[in-house]
Amino acid sequence: MKVISLQSGSNGNCYYVQAGGVRLLVDAGISGKQAQERLARHGLDIREVQAVLISHDHRDHSRSMGIYQRKFGLPVHVTARTLDAAQRWQQLGPLEDIRPFKAGSVLRFGEVSVETIPTPHDGVDGVVFVVDDGHRRLGILTDLGHVFDGLVAVIGSLDAVVLESNYDPEMLRDGPYPPFLKRRIRGPGGHLSNFEAAELLEAAASPRLRWACLAHLSEENNFPELALRTHRHVVGRRFPLHLAGRHEATDVLEV
Repeated sequence: MKVISLQSGSNGNCYYVQAGGVRLLVDAGISGKQAQERLARHGLDIREVQAVLISHDHRDHSRSMGIYQRKFGLPVHVTARTLDAAQRWQQLGPLEDIRPFKAGSVLRFGEVSVETIPTPHDGVDGVVFVVDDGHRRLGILTDLGHVFDGLVAVIGSLDAVVLESNYDPEMLRDGPYPPFLKRRIRGPGGHLSNFEAAELLEAAASPRLRWACLAHLSEENNFPELALRTHRHVVGRRFPLHLAGRHEATDVLEV
């Protein structure tokens, strides 16, 4: 199993996953040109992707789903409520190949299954994804809201995880955001802080976890070095840590 974070953060999110001969994109928050070019740098053709999975309606995860479909012929898997919300406040353009699913269901792509896990994040009908090829399990877990019931068990079952580590509490407290936005980010429908994400990994990660990739870092309320330092302080050297960049793709991460 292979994964590439093509971009991660409030400016756009998209992840490539290859498992059991199946190629998927999780979220469509960057342009079609960016996705195509960043995959091509790894020798990958975006037109060989079998499906785009949309986690929730927020623009940084959904805005280019129509472009991916029209330009590259990719079917879009999205819940009906998420699609309705995204279309109400974004210009997605024509969408002809929609494969609706219900939050909490399991999607099948050949021998690969994708579990869709509902989250309390403040998107409409949001989910996160666990990709299982029968041998390895990978979680793409961002925009979580808070550490909800069942999340520890999910992470304990994984061989690798892309996990949000959005903000540093002190930077958020002292930063330029208006009070309502600060409340939203640290509230039950917002994001996990560095320390919350690190404590979650410390409590939940089993010996099978090969690595964690810290994702969806805030540009205004976090630094990559700070996120890494916080996690290392809490989890030590139990497993390798990677960082998903806000403006560029990662290397290929193998599970």
